[in-house]
Amino acid sequence: MKCWRWTPKWRPKNPSDSDLSTTVTCRLPHPGQLQILHNPARFKVLACGRRWGKSRLGLVEILRAAHLQHKRCWWIVPTYQTADEEIWPELLSAVKDLRGVVISRSKRRIDLPKGGVIAIRTTHNPDKLRGPGIDFAVLDEAAFMPARIWHDVIRPMLAETRGGARFLSTPNGRNWFWERHRDGQDPLQQDWAAFNFSTAQSDIVDAAELQSIRRNTAEHIWETEYEAVFSDDRGAVFRGLSAAAAPAPYDEPQPDHSYVVGVDWGRSKDYTAIAVLDASNGKMVALERFNQVGWELQRERLAAIAAKWRPQVIWAEANSIGEPNIDALLRLGLPVRRFYTSAKSKAPLIEALALAIERNDITLLDDPVLLGELADYKFDRLASGGYRYGAPPGGHDDTVIATALAWHGAQHSGRISIDLV
Repeated sequence: MKCWRWTPKWRPKNPSDSDLSTTVTCRLPHPGQLQILHNPARFKVLACGRRWGKSRLGLVEILRAAHLQHKRCWWIVPTYQTADEEIWPELLSAVKDLRGVVISRSKRRIDLPKGGVIAIRTTHNPDKLRGPGIDFAVLDEAAFMPARIWHDVIRPMLAETRGGARFLSTPNGRNWFWERHRDGQDPLQQDWAAFNFSTAQSDIVDAAELQSIRRNTAEHIWETEYEAVFSDDRGAVFRGLSAAAAPAPYDEPQPDHSYVVGVDWGRSKDYTAIAVLDASNGKMVALERFNQVGWELQRERLAAIAAKWRPQVIWAEANSIGEPNIDALLRLGLPVRRFYTSAKSKAPLIEALALAIERNDITLLDDPVLLGELADYKFDRLASGGYRYGAPPGGHDDTVIATALAWHGAQHSGRISIDLV
């Protein structure tokens, strides 16, 4: 395998691959990484897809700054967990054969000969980042940090030393990271340079693997995570709603068809929503929504729907009041299964429905409330890499959850063919 080899003899004056020889080895960068490495800008903003190699490039730059140029450097992350899983082990591995290195594992700090320092810091408490100046900073997952981290804390620390910074991230809408990326595109901002690469624009992830991911990933995730798109409609989860909507195909159960039901409970401010889906063809056949109704009457309505459609399974949200309602329905003999909604379980539930709509695997009822709730449904990208989904403030998501639970039931019914390849 081709490697970079680092020695203190190397200097960053117009480096070439042959110049890089040392005891620290890393995989030779692909052309996009070399383009960035050789760019002389003081501040470089990298908006790149997952697994493009931006962290690897950041490691090379911070090692160059600390080991060869003897600079005081910080690697800044939203949480220590982000660094502990990859960056800190990579740094330790990179310096393990160097003499005179002092490592503080508790402080996540590496002191190199001749004064170079690499320290990992988090943005959890921005005020604790204030202190003496530094020479170089890598802001990892920069789009998920508060803007004040850069403007109020890091930028002033680089002023006296005229230090540099690298901003590494996938996009997170048009926030301050996007603004810094625009600075890098402005020819009058000579200290800045911006770069935008998709995951495919590297040799790290196999093309066939990317195609497999693409087939089974919702559009909003694919565009952000793999295409590195700065979307101006950040938060739109469900796309292609108009094409997916149609009137109810029929009013009565069809012979040899299998049905599933999804239930989201509500009583006063929220609504109870019941969605019925034909698991044989993915068509939504019924939707009921009501509130200000007692639990006993709600169960009776659900029992009536079950008596009509005879569903193979009823997936019902089990959180809070869901548990006693489900227990009562099971005593009535209804085929109810519990779904416990959490941050961990909600994301795949919603993403599966979003992908089904985009691929025309599901046909939604042309219901204004349902389509409105789907259109308003939002997501926020978390620094951990996951997503938080929900209705906007003051909005409702009852029909969204009921439909998602029905689709979840259809996927597991064995009647609809789902491409998992």
